[in-house]
Amino acid sequence: MRYYLNLIRQFIQASFQQELAYRSNFLIGLLHSLLSLGTGVLSLAVLFEQVESIQGWEFAATLAVLGVFMTVGALQNLFISPSLESLAGIGGDVLSGQLDFTLLRPVNKQFLVSFRRWQPFALIDLALGLGVLVVAITRMGSSVTSTGLITFVVLLASGMVVLYAILLAFTAMVFWSPGFLFTWVFSGVFQMARYPLGLYPGWLRLVLTWIIPVGLITTVPVQALTGDLEPAMLGGSLALAAGLLIAASWLFRVGLQRYASASS
Repeated sequence: MRYYLNLIRQFIQASFQQELAYRSNFLIGLLHSLLSLGTGVLSLAVLFEQVESIQGWEFAATLAVLGVFMTVGALQNLFISPSLESLAGIGGDVLSGQLDFTLLRPVNKQFLVSFRRWQPFALIDLALGLGVLVVAITRMGSSVTSTGLITFVVLLASGMVVLYAILLAFTAMVFWSPGFLFTWVFSGVFQMARYPLGLYPGWLRLVLTWIIPVGLITTVPVQALTGDLEPAMLGGSLALAAGLLIAASWLFRVGLQRYASASS
């Protein structure tokens, strides 16, 4: 474990040194993050200006969903997407043949492709997302219990596992279809997770919960805060997260076996 933690530390240092060489990107990233925050919060403020709740969701709880969406998205952009895109993106290791060098390194291949690239400017989005969460939880007041808060943290971590597993599975598909970027398809669907599942029609809620489970990433953790989470949903979310991680890891290993070395 210490060996892998040390590798992560070195990956972070190398990525920060590379990215901080382009300091103008910091101002651009900050402006983009503030605009995204402003439009997200403003849209909710306009939505709830005339009503106190929509489909049982009040402003504070809906704001918490937005905060979770921003936080999870920031963590995705911090290390998951940069790492996986360096493998399967345009000019990535699979298409360029640079994966040969990755396979020769004496370290777990899934670990290496999952943590080797970091985007430091995503820390801005992470701070803003956590800030929105704090404001939302504060507005919810005494309705948030310690048990609900602990369950929320557990489900938030579970949601990150779900997100990582989905992205890893889509990334692994590059070994079957190198010219198609499957993660771009998921990115469009993931945008629907910025709003509570209760705002969507019943059939779509089912799809976004168990078929393309973006609702498990954002809405379900907030339900733990509001006290609306059923035990069956808690168990199902944790079981699905574990199952998706196992399945995605298996798919990645099978995909690696299909890789044809650039030197062959």
